[in-house]
Amino acid sequence: MPLPRLLTLIIGLSIILGLILWLIDSINRLYWSLNSPLLANLLVLLLIVLLILLIATFVYYVWTFSRPKSSRRRRPTPKVPQEKTEAASETLKAVRQQVQNIQDEVAQQALLSRSREIEATLARGELLVVIFGTGSSGKTSLINALIGQMVGQVGAPMGTTDQGQTYTLTLKGIERQILITDTPGILEAGVVGTQREQLARQLATEADLLLFVVDNDLRQSEYEPLRRLADIGKRSLLVLNKTDLYTDTDKETILARLRQQVRGFIAASDVVAIAANPQPVRLENGEDFQPDPDIIPLIRRLAAVLRAEGQDLIADNILLQSQRLGEDARRLIDQQRRRQAEKVVERFQWIGAGVIAVTPLPVVDLLATAAVNAQMVVEIGRIYGCDLNMERGRELALSLGKTLASLGIVQGAMQLLSRALQFHIATYLVGKAIQGVTAAYLIRIAGKSFIEYFRHDQDWGDGGMTEVVEQQFQLNRKDEFMKVFIQDAIARVVMPLRDASEVKDLRDSQQDDWEH
Repeated sequence: MPLPRLLTLIIGLSIILGLILWLIDSINRLYWSLNSPLLANLLVLLLIVLLILLIATFVYYVWTFSRPKSSRRRRPTPKVPQEKTEAASETLKAVRQQVQNIQDEVAQQALLSRSREIEATLARGELLVVIFGTGSSGKTSLINALIGQMVGQVGAPMGTTDQGQTYTLTLKGIERQILITDTPGILEAGVVGTQREQLARQLATEADLLLFVVDNDLRQSEYEPLRRLADIGKRSLLVLNKTDLYTDTDKETILARLRQQVRGFIAASDVVAIAANPQPVRLENGEDFQPDPDIIPLIRRLAAVLRAEGQDLIADNILLQSQRLGEDARRLIDQQRRRQAEKVVERFQWIGAGVIAVTPLPVVDLLATAAVNAQMVVEIGRIYGCDLNMERGRELALSLGKTLASLGIVQGAMQLLSRALQFHIATYLVGKAIQGVTAAYLIRIAGKSFIEYFRHDQDWGDGGMTEVVEQQFQLNRKDEFMKVFIQDAIARVVMPLRDASEVKDLRDSQQDDWEH
């Protein structure tokens, strides 16, 4: 008992003892001084009741305030940090709104299903620990050792993957339920091995805490996924297994190298050595002795991390999962918009090509009417949620047209396409086709540039319009693209011109016959 409380108890008992002696003497005097025996008895009874109440009050005080605080206060239920929970909830709401714009129903339902799973995880507040590493590192042995030695209750499997299981664990001092999941091994050969590794990586990204198991130094093929997981915010313990195969000196050397390799993203205290399934030892009498698993260092570190950081680990992981879900939704919407916008560009490029091929124009008019089409700009903007009027579309088109001219892309495109067409069509058609095909090419560069502009919220970026246009010109002059483009141009522009030329020649021939 603390000294202040002990002194309070001694003083209180002394005062009560003094009051008892005083009351006995006072009662004795009053009793004999009163002439009425009934009144004297009532007075004695009243004083005894007061004395009992005084003693009871003192005892209650001593009993109440001498108990440990832990027995008087109920431990609060652990909660996920509020600000991160709110951020995750807001992200999930935004994802649902985004999902409504996804036209692919399968992808839409998949995203909604994942959002519901994240919400369920948020409500349950479980701690998910995932075992990750190569198939030869001893992950399954570690699972077996943990199940056999973990302090607390071990439940039945919660579920299975094709190659692993998830168990529920209760660790002393941690009120949350702990789920521990085995994963398929990484770096396995063949198509099946690649599929298993993809599953393992997916499970790893969903973990609150990762146990990355190795049996020697980190190979580059192991370091890369571990570093990538750390870069996205995964908390990891690096576990050196099979230490029974090494001498104490070798074990310390390997541990030192591991700590050096992961310095900067895994703390030295989070690199631990174990022997999950030690090799049998031959005794002097010839019998084999099977040592017990040595995983106590891991259990201690695991318990310390989960006690100190468990709530933050859950909150960080839920926030990360919701943000990744939002990124997936935005990527799907961006891909959908890009496909729609590219269809618009393709439609306008061949419409413009047909018009220019039939009615050739000077180079300046070619640029004004084909390469920068205001209606195309308006339609692309509408796909990206920007409601532009024709005047604004015309301003943007004119600005990009000037950039095309200043960079010499119009002349460059004509020369590039002239050389390409000469190898595929008759010479007499090249002159007629070149302006139409060039118009299609320039419209494509303009349209692709505007797609980038609207994708980035109507921003040309740090390099401005010039950099975007130059980049699109370089992308659209590569050999693999030019082969496909020339084939389409021949089918859509050159062949109609040849057919029209043949029809015209036939008509001229018939006219000559009539005249003769």
